[in-house]
Amino acid sequence: MTGQRESSASGHRWYSRPVLFVSDLKRSLHFYLDQLGFMKNWHSDDGAGTVCQVSRSDCEIILCQDAARHDKARLFISLTADGLQDFQRELAEQSAPTRETWWGYDTIQVNDPDGNELLFPKPK
Repeated sequence: MTGQRESSASGHRWYSRPVLFVSDLKRSLHFYLDQLGFMKNWHSDDGAGTVCQVSRSDCEIILCQDAARHDKARLFISLTADGLQDFQRELAEQSAPTRETWWGYDTIQVNDPDGNELLFPKPK
């Protein structure tokens, strides 16, 4: 059996939330909430901590301020054609920097303040 069949046969659901390491959580929250339209779901230590989760639709991301981590991540986020068009309009309204690139598909790339890459493939 393939992994997908095993998962379906057993009834288990896989659920993932990527963790993006950031140098300044407050700055990152401003970017994700105000420029990309995410909502804050939770924030450790009653909003004073260094870990929180943001989401938009079914896309959930954990942001973690950790001075020891300088990793960069790449997150591939698929939207419908209409959803991508609406999102591009929102990005332009918020003056969020984007660029067109190729990563197996024509994509719109948005970099967060720490250089984490959010790639949105253009539907064919």
